[in-house]
Amino acid sequence: MTTPADERAALQDGLRRTAVALLEAGIPFALVGGYAAWARGAPEPSHDADFAVTEEDVGRAKEALTAAGLEVVQPAENWLFKAYHHGQLIDVLFRMVGEPITHQMLATAEELEVLAVRMPVLQATEIVSAKMRVLGEHYCDFTWLLPTARALREQIDWDRVRQEVGDHPYGRAFLFLVDELGITGGGPRSTSSPGRAELADED
Repeated sequence: MTTPADERAALQDGLRRTAVALLEAGIPFALVGGYAAWARGAPEPSHDADFAVTEEDVGRAKEALTAAGLEVVQPAENWLFKAYHHGQLIDVLFRMVGEPITHQMLATAEELEVLAVRMPVLQATEIVSAKMRVLGEHYCDFTWLLPTARALREQIDWDRVRQEVGDHPYGRAFLFLVDELGITGGGPRSTSSPGRAELADED
């Protein structure tokens, strides 16, 4: 019977194997999602690890991960493929929030040491912005996103995030929350009730 410690070790090993396989194959990629945030100081996720490649490199990426001993599976979704290492999931995305992964986006990743392997890691602004833009009616869980935003707050370009989530009501709701908590750097909003200033003027 596996334990949470065994599962985490397997997931971390799968992450390392995936990164090394892509590096050795010369495939441009970036670590994204929860483990990219963790590499930058956020809490460690527990359910999977996420990588990004361009769609043109999907075939080579599948071959590289298969050769590295991972079990590669193509799900029904047309924006990623999955790889498993001792039952632990690695998602390899070629679209994020409906947009294709591009070489330009991958070029913005910063090389960091993650679990003793140097690899490109997505910037904090992109990580948090993408997570906020996938919030919706069927998935609106702030449990991971809130501590992540707090941990990475000084690395995030909040003005850019505001622009990118402008058309996403659930993302705007999260922005309101982090503004109220002072996480975005602007401090909490005024708690004055609407119309108080007008009432004062009338007095």
